[in-house]
Amino acid sequence: MAFSTLLASVVPLPAAEAPVKTVYNVRDYGAVGDGTHLDSPAINQAIDAAAQAGGGTVLLPAGTYLSGSIHLRNNLQILIDVGATILGAPQSLHAYDPAEPFVGHAYQDSGHSHFHNSLIWGENVTNVTICGRGTINGGGLVRKADLLDRWDNNPQAASMGVTTDDLRIGNKAICRKLCRNLLIRDVTIAHGGWFAILVTGCDNLTIDNVTIDTDRDGMDLDCCRNTVVANCRVNSPNDDGICPKSTYALGETRVTENLTIVNCQVSGFVEGTLLDGTMKPWHGGTGRIKFGTESSGGFRNCTVANCTFRSCHGLAIEEVDGGIMEDIAVNNLTMIDLRDYAIYVTTGKRNRTPGLTTNSRGRNIMISHVIADGVSKMSGIQIMGLPEQPLEGIRLESIRLTSNGGGTAADAAIVPKELGTGYPEPGKMGKLPAYGVFARHVKDLELANITVNFQTSELRPAAYFSDINGLEIDNFKPQVAAGVAAAVMGADVRSLVVRNSPALDGRK
Repeated sequence: MAFSTLLASVVPLPAAEAPVKTVYNVRDYGAVGDGTHLDSPAINQAIDAAAQAGGGTVLLPAGTYLSGSIHLRNNLQILIDVGATILGAPQSLHAYDPAEPFVGHAYQDSGHSHFHNSLIWGENVTNVTICGRGTINGGGLVRKADLLDRWDNNPQAASMGVTTDDLRIGNKAICRKLCRNLLIRDVTIAHGGWFAILVTGCDNLTIDNVTIDTDRDGMDLDCCRNTVVANCRVNSPNDDGICPKSTYALGETRVTENLTIVNCQVSGFVEGTLLDGTMKPWHGGTGRIKFGTESSGGFRNCTVANCTFRSCHGLAIEEVDGGIMEDIAVNNLTMIDLRDYAIYVTTGKRNRTPGLTTNSRGRNIMISHVIADGVSKMSGIQIMGLPEQPLEGIRLESIRLTSNGGGTAADAAIVPKELGTGYPEPGKMGKLPAYGVFARHVKDLELANITVNFQTSELRPAAYFSDINGLEIDNFKPQVAAGVAAAVMGADVRSLVVRNSPALDGRK
């Protein structure tokens, strides 16, 4: 007998180890995927199994999975495969988790005060991915929750007769709070409720190649740090598309910082028509990229680049709750068929922040290489600080703006009100006395290589400047009607330098 054979007969060989399970198919846990059976309990069982093993991929193969709240755990990948849809359950099933109480005074809207009443949510989780070429359809998600608005800050809430089922008001598709190392990639989100994606107090977040076609907010990035949003398409006719915020929802002022938004498209088409390809314009289309309005902490070190706007409002950068917006760079934007305005940079004093000792501030903002065509007659570019706290260090460069025109001589005589404590929206200001650039309460404002023109009759000047300390204009090329001044300079415009701008000769 050979020695090896003899050894094997004496010393038993170790049994082969079972392969470690890393993929957890929800159908193995009872999910049906027929669109009528409630599958969220099975999905959550698969997630729990992955979590107990230290992490893994939860797979949703082709099918329609009717779901209430899905709970995210650490070290988890939710893979929504091609042909798979997570469909939000109707409210009548009470399948969403109840909204958790908000402790203390809520200085923000109820949508930012409650997180658990969501289709997919996680709090204090790390290393989580939602990906795949499938779809998240909000289905029964609602676009608001009036009961929660009444419930917040109500000392009589306990006597309102509110039951747990009353608080199961699902109104967000994906919601994360106080999480780290997050990735959302390749999925499509339809009809996302109040927010298709809401992330609050999260670090190291990437949203890549995501398509959103929804009624209200596309994605809100609130009090987040180290965030990249890339290659996304967001259609949101009734609210904002990509919206950085910095609320007081965490009970502290936290700056949204180190943010990059790149290679994205925003629009305000009729809901659903981005996905079906018809892209039907809607008269009130909002869409847009907007910083604010909630801005207790502010915004720092942010970049927006290589983005398109269509059939929606323009770019808005707003600080109105006592925080600071600084070191913001915007470049390479194209915009067509714009509602109300193209570029809006403002500070105000709504002051939704407790114990404020500072004014809203804004400084070091550069916006360059922008083409805006089909701009509504309301206004073109608005740059407005506070009388007591001017914006500082603002530069507009290489911008070509075409207004639809329509301004009258009466419009040119308008003296715009101060924003003050009002809601920061150009529509609240109304028409401005210039169709191209309106700037007020700014220190060190630079305009270089700016061209503005109009398509129909326009009897307003191209630019209007008031309370500017340090105004430098280089190569300003405006179209102006006969007998209309190219620019109006208020008596409070100081340290004015004009170069290469023949239209401004004799401006005073």
